[in-house]
Amino acid sequence: MTSLTRYTRISTLVGFCVVAASGAYAQIGSINSAIIVPRVFNDIPGAVDNNNNSYPGSITLSEANVTRVAAGGLNRDVWYFSNNGGATPYQFNAGDYFNASFTLTLSGGENNIDMEGGFLFSNPGGNFGGDDQIVIVGQGGNAGVEFQGGGPSFHLFAPNGTYINGTPITLGFNYVVDPNTSMNAFQYSVNGVFGESSPGDTYFDLGAGQFVGGAGDKLGGYFQIGNGDANQAGQALFSDISITSVVPEPSTLALLGLGLLPLARLFRRRA
Repeated sequence: MTSLTRYTRISTLVGFCVVAASGAYAQIGSINSAIIVPRVFNDIPGAVDNNNNSYPGSITLSEANVTRVAAGGLNRDVWYFSNNGGATPYQFNAGDYFNASFTLTLSGGENNIDMEGGFLFSNPGGNFGGDDQIVIVGQGGNAGVEFQGGGPSFHLFAPNGTYINGTPITLGFNYVVDPNTSMNAFQYSVNGVFGESSPGDTYFDLGAGQFVGGAGDKLGGYFQIGNGDANQAGQALFSDISITSVVPEPSTLALLGLGLLPLARLFRRRA
């Protein structure tokens, strides 16, 4: 076998392996829409929804007349990524690593009444600790960003952890492999600043054997508003919505190490 033929075949094998690696993580690319699921919490059924789905440009979740006689209560509206024109939420599969982001603007609400929005990863099977959220709190409450689902909270708004109502802010939510531990992990960011699980570490490892892709796993955004007076109303505007697939570096390296090198040696022996 000539050197040219040998290197041509090795190059072809490289191409096949890259295609195989990319194909394993290509399902995220099928996402083409979003579905709105109103009133996931419906403690105030007399409130009025005014939602709009213009994915990927924008999604608006809005509630008005959020009041009832009994104290307390919350309404929550959610949207999820979809890959079938918005008929159903996209079901995440094992190996669906991604980078997702949107710009969120909260408006309305009343002082000292809960109003919040952000990312929501619904995980009904509890594979990584139940629902996982990256949250902005608008009027009242513990203003800032909170990682929920078993991990620590972190606050990234300067100078004192306060979100100013009506301010557009970009949130990021990534599902990747921690290159330091080779464990599945989440990353969370606000305006490009990442939360840290420990000083200098932006990866929130899910734990041994924990992964995204259990039954019912779905990702999107949510808006939540509490019981107020007769004029209580609020809105969450999600714009510039994006989700892209990610091929984790450790998997790619493993593929190259386990697949290409033995095959390359085989061709060298046959040359």
